[in-house]
Amino acid sequence: MTDIEYNILDELYFVVSFKDLLSETSLQENTLRNELKSLIEKGWVRSFSSPSEEIEIELSDYEKLYSSLYYLASKKGLLAHNSQ
Repeated sequence: MTDIEYNILDELYFVVSFKDLLSETSLQENTLRNELKSLIEKGWVRSFSSPSEEIEIELSDYEKLYSSLYYLASKKGLLAHNSQ
């Protein structure tokens, strides 16, 4: 796990909007977008259309939706984060 992945997962113990995550991690938008996509592909992060409604995002749709989504670390992601 990279330091960036660790820092992102550290913020995702609760559902967080992309905007808030961007602010909390101090990453560039493009970096955060790409890292989140990678974390979703690994199964370490889940995506939500609202704070209470989880969705299965098609990675082909991710590029146009990422900034309006909410994110949460999955159980698999939390286990990876806590094993560091």
